[in-house]
Amino acid sequence: MYRFIFSTFLTRLDPEVAHGLAFGVIRALPYIGLGALARAYAKPDPSLRVQALGLTFESPFGIAAGFDKEGLAIRGLGQLGFGHVEVGTLTAQAQPGNPKPRMFRLVADRALINRMGFNNHGAAEAAPRLARERRRSVRPIIGANIGKSRVVDVDAAIDDYLTSTRLLAPVSDYLVVNVSSPNTPGLRGLQELDRLAPLLTAVRDAAGGKPVLVKIAPDLSDDEVRRIAELTTSLDLGGVIATNTTISREGLAADAGLIERIGAGGLSGAPLKERSLAVLRLLRATLPAETCVISVGGVETAAEVAERLAAGATLVQGYTGFIYEGPLWAARINRGLARLAGAA
Repeated sequence: MYRFIFSTFLTRLDPEVAHGLAFGVIRALPYIGLGALARAYAKPDPSLRVQALGLTFESPFGIAAGFDKEGLAIRGLGQLGFGHVEVGTLTAQAQPGNPKPRMFRLVADRALINRMGFNNHGAAEAAPRLARERRRSVRPIIGANIGKSRVVDVDAAIDDYLTSTRLLAPVSDYLVVNVSSPNTPGLRGLQELDRLAPLLTAVRDAAGGKPVLVKIAPDLSDDEVRRIAELTTSLDLGGVIATNTTISREGLAADAGLIERIGAGGLSGAPLKERSLAVLRLLRATLPAETCVISVGGVETAAEVAERLAAGATLVQGYTGFIYEGPLWAARINRGLARLAGAA
């Protein structure tokens, strides 16, 4: 049914408009009598529980940052079966993001290109909302993903991140330092070690003991990935999230003219699968076993999530697959993982 709706209706809408409509329904789930039904169907099997970052995740599968930018649909996403919801990216200063249109489907590639630009109302507005959600007795694990405000110069980035850290670390279960989106000028330069080390040190020290992870780009070289892994270990951080969207356009089935017309932005979805898996294996070979690695990029099926777990991922996240697979996606992933575990 969802595939029919997607192909005949949603694909006719601007992707950001379609996302807004679907997001509104998910946000409303707890209030329209469907949330409990969704929860009963999608609740992960107890065998899927994962202990990581000092927390208990009902499922290893969660929703990546970017889907719920401001923590407005945490309950609904939990009821759909996601074991954790990573909120954001949130910035210290409210900002509208980049001009529209800024999200584009590549249906033939099962992919998206976006240049959203961290559109959000700011960390101060989101913090009380996250605090309320964390007080609920039944909820997914809540992560807060923080980035640099666009108007802030890269040289002043640390203070900007610290503002968000002080607001969001107390009201989230873990904190993510996003230095890898291609849609904020200068941001990816923060992945250079001479800038990254003091930034991560400052955020770690301000986080009050809350687990801190760093989210990296798939476009880094293998050596750069290893060096960031070594930095993560030396700073005793919670872990690494790999990977963000890519600026590459290699190997796409979409028409080259369409890609040119779309222009800049981060590519997500199935084309990231190979590189995301490769970065995961690099990290797992470099990081201590106890360091959390969250793998994201190109997963759609339970078998693909299981492949990431077998390759050493502690947890797995998805986003673009939700657009193509629909609201029962996490439930199908969870059921498939339970079947695979039972057959092993």
